[in-house]
Amino acid sequence: MASAQLTQPDAKEPGKNFWYGLTGRDSLSLTRVWEASLVVPGYAQAYNRDYWKIPVVWAGIGGFLGSAIYHNIQYQQTGNTAYRQARNWSYAGMAAAYWGSVLEGVVSYETNRDFVPSRATIYSAMLPGLGQIYNGDYWKLPIIYGGLLFTCYLVDFQSTQYNRYRTAYNLVTDGDPATVDEFNGRLVENKLQYYRDNSRRSRDYAILFTVLVYILNIVDANVFATLHDFDVSDDLALRINPTMINYNSYAMQSRSDNIALGLQIQWTF
Repeated sequence: MASAQLTQPDAKEPGKNFWYGLTGRDSLSLTRVWEASLVVPGYAQAYNRDYWKIPVVWAGIGGFLGSAIYHNIQYQQTGNTAYRQARNWSYAGMAAAYWGSVLEGVVSYETNRDFVPSRATIYSAMLPGLGQIYNGDYWKLPIIYGGLLFTCYLVDFQSTQYNRYRTAYNLVTDGDPATVDEFNGRLVENKLQYYRDNSRRSRDYAILFTVLVYILNIVDANVFATLHDFDVSDDLALRINPTMINYNSYAMQSRSDNIALGLQIQWTF
């Protein structure tokens, strides 16, 4: 009797892994499916055997892309800002359709495990706080979004300040006495340069802190998801008690005193 045998893909050729995953000849981890769907929208839906969703994914992305191209052409020809706004909204819709297709593929990924740590990691990478919701750590959401909102506010504020001082500095140093900056001469050239550079530095630090909060959100989701199944119940106990050691039990009958004091370590789980 002939038996079917799955072809094992070469680990050095990841392209084969992705192809074998689509054809059912090999299984892929959630992380690999997510990576593939980032490159090829609809891959996760194909891997999950949700083939009817693939036209929906590409219709959504392609429709918004076509709308963006059309409105951009109209804006270039007419200069009407309404077309520019429609173009920007179309680009946003295309990004949302792409993002939604990737997230949907991760959500629909099936496994025989009740809890998948990589799912929490990917959730928080795609939407801060979503991995914490998956882990059941709802109380962390105000901390995450509070940190992101605060740092984003700093980025916006310092960017506004930087643009103000940069514009004023350029007007002061353009050599034209007819141009007047918004400070109307209250700040001299070196002061404007100092404030400009300081605002730019503060803005860069704010961007760095925003990225740091985002990364910590991912790390937190991964760590606590990994520890999700770790037993921390009240049944765990470590007891150290004094005890009497009988040396006869350890083949040490040569000792004249067969009893000695010792410690007993008991681990209960």
